[in-house]
Amino acid sequence: METLLQVKGLTVKFALRDKLLTAVNNVSFDLHKGERLGLVGESGAGKSVTGFSIINLISKPGFIDSGHIIFNDRDIVRLGREELRRLRGDRISMIFQDPMMTLNPVLTIGSQMMETLKAHRKISNNEAEEIALDKLRRVYIPSPEKRLKQYPHELSGGMRQRIVIAIALLTSPSIIIADEPTTALDVTIQAEIMELLQELCLSEEMGLILITHDLAVVSQVTRTIAVMYAGRMVEMGRTEAIVNSPQHPYTQGLLAALPQSKERGARLNQIPGVMPSLYDMPPGCPFNTRCPLCQEICRKEVPALEQKKSGGLAACHLLD
Repeated sequence: METLLQVKGLTVKFALRDKLLTAVNNVSFDLHKGERLGLVGESGAGKSVTGFSIINLISKPGFIDSGHIIFNDRDIVRLGREELRRLRGDRISMIFQDPMMTLNPVLTIGSQMMETLKAHRKISNNEAEEIALDKLRRVYIPSPEKRLKQYPHELSGGMRQRIVIAIALLTSPSIIIADEPTTALDVTIQAEIMELLQELCLSEEMGLILITHDLAVVSQVTRTIAVMYAGRMVEMGRTEAIVNSPQHPYTQGLLAALPQSKERGARLNQIPGVMPSLYDMPPGCPFNTRCPLCQEICRKEVPALEQKKSGGLAACHLLD
């Protein structure tokens, strides 16, 4: 299977006045053509920072401290500003959480789509409009000619999110990074958007990186899951294997907390405590303060992400 993207030892830090904080710590993974990878974890786990790093969109005081992000045999970390501008929104597109923050409220949908196209392609207005209409049809927008003349506030939340996906598809990218793309939508629209992304990956052979805190959503869409905690990757493997037989205690806790894992009316499980602050990371395994299986070694040594008997990768001293 053709490899689209290689992330090797990615470490992202934030230089604050009194301390250097590590938001992403030595994260590595590959993304293949047509593959759907889910980055899962609680808020603050480092998922979005990892996604932004892939297109080198980390704002100061954040910076990529070390590692490599290889796309088309080039290291994105080493690219200049102009090369990055040509890459973003062209070969790698990103879908953000809130479509109203992504779309310009004072410009029509058509002008925003055509502006995106003409930033990356030397084409006429008529050609740009034809491509825009085609992409709107691909995401099942009714009456696409009418939508081009409308403003974002005239559309529903689900329609706006489809427009954002259509904009991400304009240049037929190799990779789409979707950062919590259904957060502001109701459950029915969420399912439609997820089904649409899955269909587009299959038909366009795009690679998808889906960033979410919702294991239920990611288990229905992705083929591979990477679980992150406190900036580290703690487990990675095929979706079916992780959902049916999670190895890391944190992944087990996330799955046990899903409503569908309990009988109707039963009290939901929850992982005790909260994720440690980047200011005050405990020694050893970052999950040791919340782990029901914690041993002395867990408080002293950070476990490596290693191949386990189950076939996947996990970072836990107590496995195998």
